[in-house]
Amino acid sequence: MSVVTTDVAQRPTLRERLDRGESVLMPGVWDPLSATLAAHAGFSTVFLSGFCLSGTFLGAPDIGLLTQSDVADAARRVCAAVPGTDVVVDADTGYGNVTNTIRTVELWEQAGAAGLFLEDQVSPKRCGHMEGKEVVPRDEWVAKLRAAVEHRIRLHVTARTDARAAVGLREAIERAVIARDLGVDAVFVEAPQSLAELDAIAQALPGTTLVANMVETGKTPLLTPTELADRGFQLIVSPVSLLFTAVKAMQSSLARLHEVGTLRDELERLAGFDEFTSIVGLREHEEAARRYA
Repeated sequence: MSVVTTDVAQRPTLRERLDRGESVLMPGVWDPLSATLAAHAGFSTVFLSGFCLSGTFLGAPDIGLLTQSDVADAARRVCAAVPGTDVVVDADTGYGNVTNTIRTVELWEQAGAAGLFLEDQVSPKRCGHMEGKEVVPRDEWVAKLRAAVEHRIRLHVTARTDARAAVGLREAIERAVIARDLGVDAVFVEAPQSLAELDAIAQALPGTTLVANMVETGKTPLLTPTELADRGFQLIVSPVSLLFTAVKAMQSSLARLHEVGTLRDELERLAGFDEFTSIVGLREHEEAARRYA
């Protein structure tokens, strides 16, 4: 049972917001609870992050260990938990060849996703801000993008290239232009390393919906949505903010719990019992139980 009750008919979709020139900021989530917290905080779009999902679901780094079915299952749970919230789901490399990519598109559509990111790394991929990335030949990536665009029903398709680190900025921009001309909805050049590189990307792709990936302690300068919009970037991902914040808080509380044995004198660290059960919809579940008793 979903506990997010936003009126779907009244909230503009991701595509509508982008079409009318709005900036869209997407926090990274990994499960129904993190997505619900983001929705309650007022975000209309969230990003189901492969980095976050790998870390929380597998306890492993983002080095291509997640399977297509792992992510599809997570997408179904997250989308069901936050109706009225657009969920863009990381699709890595499409999990194989063109045929696998088509299957990925079908699974993401069935899950209720609003969009996907499809990248050009060699499989198994790596997080965009890690070293040691490699990219496939242009034609291989373009074939997957074409398949995704031609087989999607409603998905907002973002073409992501990691060529900046693997080959160089010029190659990354050339790939981005090819993807733009193919008809994708947005273009994402991953991990530019300076303001000058951000500007070069924007100048090469005027009139294109551009993605900026704001990774705290990553390779790209951290800018606000307004600052990015001024530079030509409209779709903004903050993929690890929530996860890194949660990890730091859990480490601190665990250290204190291990040291003292209780958090009774530091309850300000915690969400209260009633606060948490409200977030996860206890009242709605109890009302349903009474209605059908």
